[in-house]
Amino acid sequence: MKKNTNRKQEILQALATMLESAPGQRITTARLAQAVGVTEAALYRHFPSKARMFEGLLDFVEETILVRINRILDEDKQSASRCYKIAQLVLIFAEKNPGISSLLSGEALTGEQERLRTRVNSIFEKLETQFKQVLRERPMREGKSLTENEQILANLITSWIEGQIRQYVRSRFTHLPSTKLPKQWKLLQQTIFDTP
Repeated sequence: MKKNTNRKQEILQALATMLESAPGQRITTARLAQAVGVTEAALYRHFPSKARMFEGLLDFVEETILVRINRILDEDKQSASRCYKIAQLVLIFAEKNPGISSLLSGEALTGEQERLRTRVNSIFEKLETQFKQVLRERPMREGKSLTENEQILANLITSWIEGQIRQYVRSRFTHLPSTKLPKQWKLLQQTIFDTP
């Protein structure tokens, strides 16, 4: 059973590496099998379809990010700090996983099943919901209001994160999302949290 799990992880790692090394190119199961050193039939023993392989990467994204977001929420009670740490978490995760960033940007999904795009959208929707919840709690926790409705502000932060990931992929992984994070966040923080 352990060997089976290791092989699954090996396949997903190879897929992520291929997404990074050949951005924009369609990945075939034949090329993936060659990269892993197995037959195509062996790939399908671990995953019933290529779409399930992509979903395996998306499962990893959700599990990793959501667990760490919960840790941030447990450790930090200030809304601005929570939002910054969540944004930082997602952007640094994207930066450290270029192949997965290609998947999150949608670039790797050209010609793939629509349900994969829906799944990526769901990840960003969950992220936006998390920001919305943090922002909604601010008046109760800190006795401070926001500059705008929490739904609009949560969408602003999420759109900015998504834009940073897309820019990272478009630059062929040279425009690191973390580079301008502190300065850009400072502007966002003023827009969101600094009420007159």
